[in-house]
Amino acid sequence: MESVKKIGDIIHHRIKTNGIYMHVVEKKSEGGGPFVLLLHGFPETWFSWRHQITHLASHGYHVLAPDLRGYGESDSPPSPNSYTMFHVVGDLIGLLDHFDQQQVFVVGHDWGATAAWHLSLFRPDRIKGIVAISVPFFPRNPDVKPSEFFKSFGDGFCISQYQETGRAERAFAKYDHLTVMKKFLLIDNIDLMVAPAGMEIIDYLEAPEVLPSWITEEELKVYADTFQKSGFIGGLNYYRAMDLSWELEAPWQGSKITVPSKLIVGNKDIGFESFIKAYIEGYFHKALVPDIEVVILEEGHHYIQQEKPQKVSDQILSFLQKLAIN
Repeated sequence: MESVKKIGDIIHHRIKTNGIYMHVVEKKSEGGGPFVLLLHGFPETWFSWRHQITHLASHGYHVLAPDLRGYGESDSPPSPNSYTMFHVVGDLIGLLDHFDQQQVFVVGHDWGATAAWHLSLFRPDRIKGIVAISVPFFPRNPDVKPSEFFKSFGDGFCISQYQETGRAERAFAKYDHLTVMKKFLLIDNIDLMVAPAGMEIIDYLEAPEVLPSWITEEELKVYADTFQKSGFIGGLNYYRAMDLSWELEAPWQGSKITVPSKLIVGNKDIGFESFIKAYIEGYFHKALVPDIEVVILEEGHHYIQQEKPQKVSDQILSFLQKLAIN
């Protein structure tokens, strides 16, 4: 059943949406400002937005940050077929309806950015503006399924390894959850995540002995404790649903993102130099997202909203304030 629990100035909701129960964190601003929806990526939870939640609320915004389906305290349906972008967008529309919001700003990172792009694509009437972090909008390739495309990078490519149910779960299980989180969240490799032949990606990634200054052992343990309870299968199912999403999205072939948009990406992000930089600076991305501002943050890696929280928060805030003026 639906429930509400307040811990300090953070409100934790358990709401029913689109056939599942979803855990949603809420932080209200004084005066009841505009709503901002924050969507996390893999392998994260609402906790990845801890800095932005405080910053945005202190500047008058009403913040909502869910655990997406498959993560944290939200339900995790067992079938990969329950993780298409239609399922995820359906969850989010139900969330907006629950909080009686016709239109909101949405900010997404990694898979959360993909969800934000699709929310803007499917239901632009519900979105005031979008900030995508680390992941630009990629159009649907009408000729090649995603899994077939990623095979071109070899079996060592992380997304290819995630396709097989149980494979990544078995590989992750060789490590304690804290080590898994360190291997992912602290990654500083700027190349695509491709393991050598015969090696699992989790074995290839390294866990640094000394933590960077932007995250603490205690914060990493929050993630580790959460995934120890939930497991990783929900997050991995997003990758396993890509082909089904691709099939269902055929009616949107060639559609553009029409809402005001901003992309924030670090110049040390995974794949930035090899393909993202040329793509986002070229004609094609601008044609697909006509009303877009692109910001490249120096020395920023993939989990940049945690690595550089002040810079990312300021970039989000400047975009929201610009739209409010316009």
